[in-house]
Amino acid sequence: MIDNSIEKLVNYALRAGLIEEEDRVWAENSLIASLGLESFTRPARTEGPDDIESILAELLAFAVEKGLIDDSITEKDLFDARLMGLLTPRPSEVVRSFRAKYAESPRDATDWYYGLSRATDYIRTYRVRKDLKWKSATEYGELDITVNLSKPEKDPKAIAAAGKAKAGGYPKCLLCREAEGYAGNLRYPARSNHRLIPLTLNGEAFFLQYSPYVYYNEHCIVLNAEHVPMKISKAAFLRLLDFVGQFPHYFLGSNADLPIVGGSILSHDHFQGGHYTFAMEKAEIETELSFRGFEDVTAGIVKWPMSVIRLRGADPGRLADLADRILTAWRGWTDESVTVYAETDGEKHNTITPIARRRGEDFELDLVLRNNLTTPEYPLGLFHPHQELHHIKKENIGLIEVMGLAVLPARLKTELKELADALVSGGDLYATPTLASHAAWAEELKARHVFTSDNAEEILRQEVGVVFMKVLEHAGVFKRDEAGRAAFLRFAENV
Repeated sequence: MIDNSIEKLVNYALRAGLIEEEDRVWAENSLIASLGLESFTRPARTEGPDDIESILAELLAFAVEKGLIDDSITEKDLFDARLMGLLTPRPSEVVRSFRAKYAESPRDATDWYYGLSRATDYIRTYRVRKDLKWKSATEYGELDITVNLSKPEKDPKAIAAAGKAKAGGYPKCLLCREAEGYAGNLRYPARSNHRLIPLTLNGEAFFLQYSPYVYYNEHCIVLNAEHVPMKISKAAFLRLLDFVGQFPHYFLGSNADLPIVGGSILSHDHFQGGHYTFAMEKAEIETELSFRGFEDVTAGIVKWPMSVIRLRGADPGRLADLADRILTAWRGWTDESVTVYAETDGEKHNTITPIARRRGEDFELDLVLRNNLTTPEYPLGLFHPHQELHHIKKENIGLIEVMGLAVLPARLKTELKELADALVSGGDLYATPTLASHAAWAEELKARHVFTSDNAEEILRQEVGVVFMKVLEHAGVFKRDEAGRAAFLRFAENV
């Protein structure tokens, strides 16, 4: 039986272009050794499902039965990545193929590389498909909503084992280039089948990879070759614009460089991009701006729940110069009338979330103004989702959310289904522990909707989109009222 599974994996690798026929015996022997076998008989014909998820499930069941690994998600992920790593082309081969494709077109290169990342099971497409995804119509356009189910949660056994494991410092973080081919451990995810593409951005060394969780199409990460912290600066703007110059079909953005308004990893300089059109990109400029000395750059305030200045022009260097001027002004800007403070008690609060893209032949740069001030009333952040929205979204609002895609916790899959059932049956929401946090929201919804078994789940999905819109409005430093608009214009005039 195990011989059949081994041969199915080798045949899969051949079909996916990971190996060639001349590699067959070598591939078989590599898998045999990893599975602790001493002999192998190639079947005349393989039997059973031949998709990658099913094949790996068979091999993992064998590994657990023989005591090679524990029956935990973490150990299974480490083991099957090691098997796939044996069949993944070497980094030099991957880079050579990418560059050959790039010589034909940037799109050909990324199409090939994205396909490779899926074929090697680095991107576990069968897990990504489990994510719940929908769109919600709002006054700012259709927002993307996803309930993330593809990132596996560690089970108690793995958590306990990780607690006893010796902590190491290699690789230093999840984004270090030393992760390429790293087998992983109970504290660090498997990267045996991980391959990087070297890039030069603004004269500096970076690497391109894809996110294994793919929150949107071709979700890529561009990471600094050095383990240096996030920093929004003119150099960062130039890197973003250089990237979209090299890959005009992709956008690239950066999380902010301060806690609360930044991403989950501030210790390693990196960007995120991909081949997807977010609602923010579709949003129009509603108020034109003009900056002295930059008459060649089109600028304006974007109709978006957060505070966004959009720059557009033919010369990326000019956009970077103006963006730097705006950043410098914003770093020091205080307007007490709208509770914007550049600094309190020696702690700086203002920064920017930038996003670069091409608009035809022009370059475009969106600058999202951010502030991480906390107050006694809002200890997690004044410009952060407020407490009444935490039943849906409590986490930081990073780059992906800023652009209009909500990444929501897995618990909502069950909670929204239970809530829909309770709204139809008239159950006591406050008496149900998993629904109590949603009860006040649900009471407000009942005043506006009549819930039936046919419409309850769809109404909740659309209303989740409305909550996410409010999340973004909370994160906006200049509110979309008369006082906020006036304050925004005061800042723009000061640049």
